[in-house]
Amino acid sequence: MKLICIGRNYTDHIKELENEKPTDPVVFLKPDTAILLKKQPFFIPDFSDDIHHEVEVLVKINKVGKHIDKKFAHKYYDEIGLGIDFTARDLQAQLKAKGLPWEKAKAFDGAAVIGKWLPKTQFQNIDTINFSLKKNNNVVQSANTALMLWKIDDLIEYVSKYFTLKIGDIIFTGTPAGVGKVFANDELKGYIENEELFSIKIK
Repeated sequence: MKLICIGRNYTDHIKELENEKPTDPVVFLKPDTAILLKKQPFFIPDFSDDIHHEVEVLVKINKVGKHIDKKFAHKYYDEIGLGIDFTARDLQAQLKAKGLPWEKAKAFDGAAVIGKWLPKTQFQNIDTINFSLKKNNNVVQSANTALMLWKIDDLIEYVSKYFTLKIGDIIFTGTPAGVGKVFANDELKGYIENEELFSIKIK
């Protein structure tokens, strides 16, 4: 089981971090050890002073696939979820400046929050899903999947060129603007439409 993450998939987030708009999806991986265990708090690691929340819509793969054509991509998932890609922004900046991989800033233990899953059939159109993140009951990130540069089926087609997708694999589809630093005693709650899919305490 692997976590396949997409970077720079929302124009407003690209602008807020002053990154270049990519011509292809930016892809990186997290190991399964990055998954934050259910009902556990997120502990700020001692190697970073600038951990950011990045809320993302998730897709769970339900069958094995390779070189999946976009028109068949919808057959490879039947659940939609929500999660957080925690990022050590200070460490990421250091690594990017040296042209090094991001994994230490993105794939550390606890860096992947996975909330409840919802059946795909619950949505009239997965390309128009509203989602949001509240920090201490204030909305800090809010977007719609219509704003993705590459939609879910596009991502499945693209990623499956390089990696065989297996049952249980999860795709993190990218974060919108509004990412920000978390502090001890913060509480983060994630929503798809008006349904709460996770609640995380920061320690």
